[in-house]
Amino acid sequence: MCLGIPGEIVAITDPERLMALADVSGVRREVSLACVAEGPLEDLIGQWVLIHVGFAMSVIDADEAAKTLEALRALGEAQEAMEAMAAGQRALEEPR
Repeated sequence: MCLGIPGEIVAITDPERLMALADVSGVRREVSLACVAEGPLEDLIGQWVLIHVGFAMSVIDADEAAKTLEALRALGEAQEAMEAMAAGQRALEEPR
């Protein structure tokens, strides 16, 4: 299983190499469009894609992107809560 993170394509950076700039929750990074380039690359500007290890793997709609980002945020919050509980448990188990 792989995890794709939604990002919005904001610019084409290198058309010959099929590279673009994607905005992922306010962080911009370069991604390959090789897997989703089916027409003019400029048509992908403003589109949402699922990104995995630097590749735009599929085009998704804005609603699906928002739902996925919310689920990822919730997972992050759950992970933080679990880590805090584990740290608390370790503190209780430490010799005094």
